Amino acid sequence: MARFTRIQVALKMAEESMIPVFFNSDTEVCKKVLEACYRGGIRLFEFTNRGDYAHVVFEQLNKFAAAEFPDMILGTGSVVDAPTAVLYVQLGSNFIVSPILNEEMADVLNRRKILWSPGCGSASEISRAEALGAEIVKIFPGSEVGGPKFVSALKGGPMPWTQIMPTGGVEPTESNLTEWFKAGAICVGMGSKLIKSELVKAKDFKQIEQDVKTAVELVRKIRKQYPA
Repeated sequence: MARFTRIQVALKMAEESMIPVFFNSDTEVCKKVLEACYRGGIRLFEFTNRGDYAHVVFEQLNKFAAAEFPDMILGTGSVVDAPTAVLYVQLGSNFIVSPILNEEMADVLNRRKILWSPGCGSASEISRAEALGAEIVKIFPGSEVGGPKFVSALKGGPMPWTQIMPTGGVEPTESNLTEWFKAGAICVGMGSKLIKSELVKAKDFKQIEQDVKTAVELVRKIRKQYPA
């Protein structure tokens, strides 16, 4: 069972404005990366469902997070169907992120009051996702479906109420993050641009922690100018 309600998750997404996105088949590596992110100031973490037995790794990681970092909100990404969503909910996932809009997922996740962020690439998909109860919609890949200009066009025109989380093409630089938040993004997801694969391979978790800390401070700085 999720330890955080979908309202708590949505508010934390708006507050933190950034979610690391990560997968590794080694549970111990995942624990170290999670710890590095936590010490760097992160309180939301998306574990991606991207490999054989990923759910087994997630189960151990979620138990670790609950025991060691109880205020860390751990969720699952790259979920594309309802049965997989249910599997992760049973393992305690606090939110589910998808690269696609699958209406069957809305059915099962709304019943359990789990925050669901489906991937959308058009105004029509976003509107349908919101009708299905999505509080925060993901645009993916963010840089390919129109980038910050797409977000700005929606927020500044026909859909000012929409809360958008771009993932894919988001970089932990002042210029890139400023573009997204100025356009109206509520939160951003970052994977290998933030948690660099070469640092994971080298097990340089201290540098990962420092990179995360730098990104967190940068987001906070930009958010003062462009609040959620």
